Amino acid sequence: MGISVDKIRNIALIGHSGEGKTTLAEALLLNMKVIDRQGKVEDGNTVMDFDPEEIAKKSSISLATASGMYNGYKINIIDTPGFFDFECEMNLALDAADCAVIVTSGSGSLTVGTEKAIDYCVARKIPAILFINGLDKDNSSFIKTVGAIKEKYGNRIAPMIVPDIVDEKMKGFVKVAYGVYRDWDTNEGPIPAHLQADYEEAFAVLSESAAENDEDLMMKFFEGEPLTGEEIEQGIKLGTLSCSTITVLGGSAAKNHGIINLMDKIISTLPNPLERGGRNGINASGEKVLIKPEAAGQTIVKVFKTIVDPFVGKLNLVKVMSGTLKVGTTLNVFDKGSEKISALYYINGKKQHPADSIEAGDIGALAKLANVATGDVLYEGAPISFKPVDVPPAVYSMAVSAAKKGEEDKIFAGLHKLMDEDISFRIDKNHDTGEMLLSGVGETQLAIICRKLKNKFGSEAVLTEPKIAYRETIRKMAEGEGKHKKQSGGAGQYGHCKVRFEPGAEDGQYEFVDAVVGGAIPNNYIPAVDKGLREAVKEGVLAGYPMVDIKCTVFDGSSHPVDSKEVAYVSAAKLAYQAAIPNARPCILEPIMSVEVVVPDNYMGDVMGDMNKRRGRIMGTNIVDGKAVVSAEAPQGELAKYATDLRSMTQGRGSFTTKFERYEEVPPQAQEKIIKEAKEAKA
Repeated sequence: MGISVDKIRNIALIGHSGEGKTTLAEALLLNMKVIDRQGKVEDGNTVMDFDPEEIAKKSSISLATASGMYNGYKINIIDTPGFFDFECEMNLALDAADCAVIVTSGSGSLTVGTEKAIDYCVARKIPAILFINGLDKDNSSFIKTVGAIKEKYGNRIAPMIVPDIVDEKMKGFVKVAYGVYRDWDTNEGPIPAHLQADYEEAFAVLSESAAENDEDLMMKFFEGEPLTGEEIEQGIKLGTLSCSTITVLGGSAAKNHGIINLMDKIISTLPNPLERGGRNGINASGEKVLIKPEAAGQTIVKVFKTIVDPFVGKLNLVKVMSGTLKVGTTLNVFDKGSEKISALYYINGKKQHPADSIEAGDIGALAKLANVATGDVLYEGAPISFKPVDVPPAVYSMAVSAAKKGEEDKIFAGLHKLMDEDISFRIDKNHDTGEMLLSGVGETQLAIICRKLKNKFGSEAVLTEPKIAYRETIRKMAEGEGKHKKQSGGAGQYGHCKVRFEPGAEDGQYEFVDAVVGGAIPNNYIPAVDKGLREAVKEGVLAGYPMVDIKCTVFDGSSHPVDSKEVAYVSAAKLAYQAAIPNARPCILEPIMSVEVVVPDNYMGDVMGDMNKRRGRIMGTNIVDGKAVVSAEAPQGELAKYATDLRSMTQGRGSFTTKFERYEEVPPQAQEKIIKEAKEAKA
């Protein structure tokens, strides 16, 4: 029998990279007696970082789950990476979790990852607690960190503790709601005299935060009557549920200090799945339907993560949105037929614990389902689906190829399997250059994908700068004559044509006009001239890029009664092309992209200055939801590393999207460089 929904807490650990999310997961699991010894990220022995890449990198690269029991409650933990290349993992985790614990360091500042995590939770109304970690370290400061965060988020930030700092180290804290002191051994007692004034100030602030969320408490607060600890907890929980309040706690995950207090607040302050009010699904008619996490309801299961193992197969992490998931039942998969549930598990990192059933609101895993992937919905009865998770745009692309010739199929088969595991990258063929492009959120993500490809599937991929699909065209009219004459005993070859080349093809690409009069070229050879020109324009005369926007008019020529042949006119057309194009002021065209950059407004000047250096044009600026939106146009060749450069320029706070706009003539200086590089590549 599964645990009842009101006793479940599904939490995602989110925040900046390297600030202790995985270490906090270890401390939580230790206190729930899931593990008997706390592992360390540095030693590669934590429950959540079990992938060989994570152990080598000493950093999380994908979400992982584990759970345990605490005081009769089940806490499902979803640990997420903090590095920006793996932002999609955080989005997937928050889609499955009902609430979040935002982990930040006591650095005295608002780190980028913390800012992005708070903004994400506020925008999507995800209840959250903020945990300031590492308070055992030198120079860490709970008060300065809270101050820096409050500077941006104001009274939304509500500290629930007053730290006891002795010799620049935190030794314990006051539980503000209840007015008691607790040390790291969880012993409780009266508030020390040196903390009394700080406590009284913090109590007034916390009481006001709690009262703002409840009319009865507000009345009591304004009448000057102190709120009880239980009343403060009640008001804070209402504020947390509406996302108007984010409570702040602190401690040290590595030393297991303050973690029991955090667990108490996870139970008392964060909502269970039922308190979140269910999730809007979409029925077969496209209408919204509220899906409540009730064990007796229609069985509906959502896959929020897929793990691929070349030996074990696929493992699908799922949340039961409604009903009860049981082994042996057959469920429909939205748009994919049906699947029989033959294996059901609870997951702790890489360990699988068999289960007979999982009830609404809980998290588990399915195995041996061939056609089920991240985002899929399994259901009994009437079809149901959910809005897809936000996936960061794949803005960083590299050309991918096999290190060994003949292994291309192996490479792309492996990449498609890894796409089941990571939905934030894609593989596309660039039909203009013929290259296969691997596109993702950033450089680190693509490098790790290639390492996984080698370690999991034994396929080594090579990443190179993608080619830019330049074009060539002409800017004035020129005429050329081509004569192909060949005599080698027996039948000869003869083809002769005169062609006028000018810009302005009707379709913007290639236009052929037959203007021959008097049968100078017999009608049956005109298609051969067209064929020769079509082949010729595939390669421009400057750097070998395809010729576009060219109108070719054959207006004269001659023939031989015996030796004229189609192949000769094909060759003659090519000779006419080569003779005329250098005199038609040929030039290179480059793809121009429209770019939309979203940054905090204090970075707008830097972004605009940088865009100008990239030969970009600023098309406009706007402020949307407090962020600056810069619209620009820039050559594709200048944007190859823009994902990395923008991240560096804005400390990870900026994002952008691009789309192809049109082709434009390359300035002379840049054109010389392109021609030189093309000749070197050909050589």
